[in-house]
Amino acid sequence: MRNALNSNAVAGALHNRTALLNPNTRAQIAASAATAGWRDGRGGRDGWWRHRHGGYGWVGPLFWPFAYYDLYDYTLWGYGYDDPFWDYGYNDIYAGLFAPYGYDELLGYLPPSGSGPRVSGSSGPRVKAGRARAARAAMPDQLAQLCGDDSRDIAGLPIDEIQQAIQPNEAQRAALDDLANASVKAAQDIRAACPKQIALTAPARLAAMQERIEAMISAVGTVHPALQKFYDLLNDEQRARLNGLSQNQGKRDAARNPNASLAQGCGATQSGVTDWPTAELEARLHPTEAQAASLTALKDASALAADMLKNCPATEAITPPARLEAIANRLDTMLQAVKTVRAALDDFYGKLTDEQKAQFEAIGPRRSAHLDEPTGSTQRSAARTHVRRHHASFHGIIRHLMSMARW
Repeated sequence: MRNALNSNAVAGALHNRTALLNPNTRAQIAASAATAGWRDGRGGRDGWWRHRHGGYGWVGPLFWPFAYYDLYDYTLWGYGYDDPFWDYGYNDIYAGLFAPYGYDELLGYLPPSGSGPRVSGSSGPRVKAGRARAARAAMPDQLAQLCGDDSRDIAGLPIDEIQQAIQPNEAQRAALDDLANASVKAAQDIRAACPKQIALTAPARLAAMQERIEAMISAVGTVHPALQKFYDLLNDEQRARLNGLSQNQGKRDAARNPNASLAQGCGATQSGVTDWPTAELEARLHPTEAQAASLTALKDASALAADMLKNCPATEAITPPARLEAIANRLDTMLQAVKTVRAALDDFYGKLTDEQKAQFEAIGPRRSAHLDEPTGSTQRSAARTHVRRHHASFHGIIRHLMSMARW
């Protein structure tokens, strides 16, 4: 894990605005970071919690890597056909409940020594006091880079390109400067919500997920007034030029994937793999009557959250303010969905014994290994070869994507 994040290719891309503005580059970085610590390719390229465009909603303890860039991309460029923002949904809540990471794997996301974040939700037989102390370490710089960057060089808007397109007057240029400042402030809000501790339990993961979404909502609230003010100052011709920047990008996306649509991504879940593991829960936990009632309430809350997140925009927004409003609405829905599941989860989890909690947390890693491992020695060998080749070619992919970046 540390080698993957500290490699020249990944570390270079993480500090390269040109590279990070390419969503494919970000997806490759997130995929490498999310799976680097797993043996034999468990949870790899075809993992049940992988996003449809190749990214991952969870990278170790971090939910929504590159959140600022996903907001930025959809707002300005409107990747309606192939946008990573709309990949997020119920699958990520499910992965928060049944994370495929074990304790040892989560420790790989921290440096070997230091001081800083605490281990959150560390009950269970595998969590020893000495190892928990070892986990109290600062977030590695590279993982923090996935979480967010508040530097103007990285988080700033493409001011030159916008100015070239609209040829602003003095008042419009001042409003554009205000928008750029708001953009940096939004990036700071998102970065401030980076996890301060490693979440080892489902309640702690959903709490971190909620905090992250709330920070993104705050960031959107910071940018929206400045963006609307700037857009309102433009005349019709300038608006057409600004909208044309995103429409040109949208045409390129459509050419890559002509059959794609926003509805195919928003609210989409992986059929079957995110079904509630009722039989395994009952076999592992042997719940009491009271626990069974709370478990039923949790299942119902999960189903309600999935239904909430199936509601997607009927049409693609064509202006930056409209797209940012669509983002705000989606994040609000995601927040309500997380809160719905979290309330039921806290009630259920609070009724479990320490042994039952450990059994509950073991479902995700076991399930990931079971579903992703091929059957038969030949298939296992082929899978290992495939994974080795995938990771061996990762740096070349990054370099290739960097060369194709938009700016």
